[in-house]
Amino acid sequence: QVQFVESGGGLVQPGGSLRLSCAATVSRFSTYDMGWYRQVPGEQRELVATITPLDRPDYRSSVRGRFTISRDNAKSTVYLQMNNLKPEDTAVYHCNTLRAGVPLYAWGQGTQVTVSS
Repeated sequence: QVQFVESGGGLVQPGGSLRLSCAATVSRFSTYDMGWYRQVPGEQRELVATITPLDRPDYRSSVRGRFTISRDNAKSTVYLQMNNLKPEDTAVYHCNTLRAGVPLYAWGQGTQVTVSS
């Protein structure tokens, strides 16, 4: 059974930083695109960043230059380094494997990120 365990969220002031981690129990982790998503209650989940098996990243425009996605295939883990956080980054953050841009598996519990002074 595929599971994602996200961690690293918390409360941070505007301009602060957090590093999120997502440990995935999925076979052949290294062959998948991985993505970080976020969701605000009452709104649709949105894709924040992706990384290919060859470590090629991509970001939504609102986070480009502030967030960095990376992966450690030996640990089946994907990371999201978030710098210069803004209140609009407040959300529950989730990860998932992707194929053709579509998340493949059930969502984990996510990790809450709150940016507030």
